[in-house]
Amino acid sequence: MPARPEAICFPPQQTALIVVDMQNAYATEGGYLDLAGFDVSATKPVIENIHLAVSAARAAGIQIIWFQNGWDDRYVEAGGAGSPNFHKSNALKTMRQRPELQGKLLAKGGWDYDLVDELQPQPGDIVLPKPRYSGFFNTPLDSMLRSRGIRHLIFTGIATNVCVESTLRDGFFLEYFGVVLEDATYQAGPAFAQQAAIFNIETFFGWVSDVESFCHTLQSAATPLKRSA
Repeated sequence: MPARPEAICFPPQQTALIVVDMQNAYATEGGYLDLAGFDVSATKPVIENIHLAVSAARAAGIQIIWFQNGWDDRYVEAGGAGSPNFHKSNALKTMRQRPELQGKLLAKGGWDYDLVDELQPQPGDIVLPKPRYSGFFNTPLDSMLRSRGIRHLIFTGIATNVCVESTLRDGFFLEYFGVVLEDATYQAGPAFAQQAAIFNIETFFGWVSDVESFCHTLQSAATPLKRSA
């Protein structure tokens, strides 16, 4: 598949498509990021591109893994005042500033926590909750991947500079090949946050490609070569 800094090969049976936190919290107006002051107005093309990537991956027999970031509705899983997460989570800070939002942001079972309507898992997909930025932290992701012989991870989702990059980095340390589809991701913060995350990934931790290249690569691999007469 065409990628930066160089093309990369991935056997579909050893590959998973990771969809990171495509929840109302991160991609919908009225969700946590929007209420915390981050711009989510440009997420529609990202949702559309993720849908294309998921459809292509599913047709190729690639495992789809959906992540949902958040905690129980009493935020025990978020950590108390002794946790750095208590002080750095913008969702928790926003709720402390606006008490009427308490129990609504990133709380399991709520609208904010739900995946967006346009992106829904199907039978055979894996859905994993995660309590921190990285999808490897305190989740069974590593064992699930290893038990399936998966070594290649294709990343999509939000936010590129937070949960996507964190999960890809941890995967790098665990010997997974990580590829991010740039146009199927979106940053939390200004545009330079996206650019910096992409630079970090392609320079130090993995590869960067796009949805068209991913889909075309899968379609080409699925098309049998015609034998000459």
